[in-house]
Amino acid sequence: MGGVYPVFIMKALCFALFACAFNLLIGFGGLLSFGHAMFLGTAGYVSAHAAKVWGLPPEVAILAGTLASTALGALTGALAIRRQGIYFAMITLAMAQMIFFFYLQTPFTGGEDGIQSVPRGRMFGVLDLSNVLVMYYVVLAIFLAGFLAIRRIIHSPFGQVLKAIRENEPRAISLGYDADRYKLIAFVLSAALSGVAGATKAIVFQLASLTDVQWQMSGEVVLMTLLGGMGTVFGPVVGAFTIISLEHFLADRGQWVTVITGAIFVVCVLAFRRGIVGELAAWWAKRRG
Repeated sequence: MGGVYPVFIMKALCFALFACAFNLLIGFGGLLSFGHAMFLGTAGYVSAHAAKVWGLPPEVAILAGTLASTALGALTGALAIRRQGIYFAMITLAMAQMIFFFYLQTPFTGGEDGIQSVPRGRMFGVLDLSNVLVMYYVVLAIFLAGFLAIRRIIHSPFGQVLKAIRENEPRAISLGYDADRYKLIAFVLSAALSGVAGATKAIVFQLASLTDVQWQMSGEVVLMTLLGGMGTVFGPVVGAFTIISLEHFLADRGQWVTVITGAIFVVCVLAFRRGIVGELAAWWAKRRG
């Protein structure tokens, strides 16, 4: 692996984990959040500040960022889950915009410049993260741990109740399940895992900026999840790698990247209603049947 290649893969892995975390909420909980970028960005800022200003080792900086986004997730979730559908989505969007303007104005984020030159340091005092290959394997390990945790949550009794609430909430409530409590836990878990992705990304790129808190980032994770296959385990990973690859290889096209990505999204929504992975799974099931 030479040159830019591991860096590109690391970026894709961070976004894949972010998309998987978002899919846990929308694909299995049936909750559409338009403000998920606030968790990615918050964890990025906190971990970058912890590593650069407080001089904390990378594993503690990532943990600090994750805890910050988890706390924000608990606060936002407590406000948002009282509402459903578009009202839920609007509350998350409003919260995300408030967070964006807070980070734009507050001194510790560096405003439009962001927090730059974040030291990678040594993980557990042993792994030198300034070595690109070592950093790559650490990111891969973090992604796999997060992905397997999400997979475990989906297939656990908690995950089954979450799916039941998504399919028929009044029936789940009539069976004695506290739907709001389950939705809040799913929201907080999704925020925490998004935080892991954001904190890791800040250490990888040695930068935390407003880009990760903008509403466009919240839109991009929706696009990744729908393109790959909402409600599938591997869909968000495929969607994230597809979008990041397009942005990487079409970087010299400037604003045309957005147009091309939008066109692909329209085609997928019309032709592949279940997303790439969803359609492949349906085709395979049909073929076996």
